[in-house]
Amino acid sequence: MIGAFLNALGILAGALFGLARRQPLTARTQAFFKSALGACIVFYGLRLVCENVHGKLLAGGKQIAIACLAIVLGYWLGRLLRLQTWSNQVGRHAALLLAAAQKAPPGPPAAGFVAATVLFCAAPLGLLGAVADGLEDYCYLLLLKGVMDGLAMVSFVKMFRWPVALAGLPVFFFFNGLSWMVRLGLQPWLTAHGLASSVGIAAGLVTCTVALVVLEVRRVELANYLPALAVAPLLTHWLG
Repeated sequence: MIGAFLNALGILAGALFGLARRQPLTARTQAFFKSALGACIVFYGLRLVCENVHGKLLAGGKQIAIACLAIVLGYWLGRLLRLQTWSNQVGRHAALLLAAAQKAPPGPPAAGFVAATVLFCAAPLGLLGAVADGLEDYCYLLLLKGVMDGLAMVSFVKMFRWPVALAGLPVFFFFNGLSWMVRLGLQPWLTAHGLASSVGIAAGLVTCTVALVVLEVRRVELANYLPALAVAPLLTHWLG
């Protein structure tokens, strides 16, 4: 499981690039990276789905249908638990720290460290990537998140200076610990009951919705979809 390491490496690379480059990235360059990341997220999300669909056409269609049902139910469960509301509150706290640094740069390094750590650890793509990496060594989602975090870090180091790059450490420990929890605590049971694939399919489909946010097509309550990862194996066990 190297996904968490790749995520932290992307943060460090973005910080070094931001310190070495005096001028911010142009709007054209940012648009290019957004388009490329959106396409890659869809590709690797669908690849995760394809790697976990087994059997013939009818069996595969049933697996995808169960995963789609799990996503719908998981979304309503997430709304009931107000996951997106909690996520928005965390994001607003980090946004206030960033806004203060933009008005009077450079901001306090501690504030930058907290803001970057909160934003990077609370990202739904990171949670999806940690689960995928823990279940089947699928590191690509955390790799893509590392690129996204690295692009954000290019701006962060200009607002808070180099100490903000230390946010890569808690990001590594958080997602690496989560991946190991999935690997040691859930994977043996899911694999023994033939339910690991259902989690992978649901994670891949939810990952595709992240592209809508990256490409700014529409706002999506990503946090509310995360319970689908727990609902998918339950539905598969009952219906599959």
